[in-house]
Amino acid sequence: MSVSPQQSYDPEGRVTGGSGQMFDKIAGRYDLLNRLMSLGLDKAWRRKLVAAMNVDGRGEVLDVATGTADVALDIVTIHPKVKVTGLDPSVGMLDVGRHKVSELGLDQRIVLVEGDAQNMSDFEDDRFEASCISFGIRNVPDRLKGLKEMTRVVRPGGRVVVLELTEPNEGILAPFARFHVHHVVPRLGALISGNREYRYLQESIAAFPTPPKFAALMEEAGLKDVTFEKMTFGAAHLYVGTV
Repeated sequence: MSVSPQQSYDPEGRVTGGSGQMFDKIAGRYDLLNRLMSLGLDKAWRRKLVAAMNVDGRGEVLDVATGTADVALDIVTIHPKVKVTGLDPSVGMLDVGRHKVSELGLDQRIVLVEGDAQNMSDFEDDRFEASCISFGIRNVPDRLKGLKEMTRVVRPGGRVVVLELTEPNEGILAPFARFHVHHVVPRLGALISGNREYRYLQESIAAFPTPPKFAALMEEAGLKDVTFEKMTFGAAHLYVGTV
């Protein structure tokens, strides 16, 4: 879950400020923050993301905004012969991820590299079996450009999968979920990370496009058969498109 404490948005909800450096100072506490702020639900959400990628079990997968490599680790655990390249702009987050990968003896199957989702020129067209981004598309300044790059590097017939937080607006539990996002999450973030500007998380969720609008953006990026699924009363959505 890529969460930056210091970013701003234009009228369309696009990020206009921020960089990977903002994540460096919270990298060591990032996994704990995710568990607490998602009430542990992020683990189940990531498993659904991995299943939605529909990989055949032998190819190479790209994990954009890999952060501390949680998704990459889930992929290789579920698919013992798949290799993962994880991309992230934060050196600090990648260092934590590399430590986790090394401790598990998975250095030959997971490679973590510093890079920008909007410019993945180091990766050739059609290289990967699938690509994904988990809780990171909110932080990409030009989301359409990032989605186009994720589409370009995936072979025809492969999938691009996006998991992103949203603000719950429907159902009897929606008010409680919104209270958690608006009040509990920022306070937990500030308490654990030591950064009082962590209200960014709540603001970035509120600024993100509605699921139909984001699905349309994926189609604009060149993806077909785009679908989206509500997760846990709308606290997150899973988007799937085919190249």
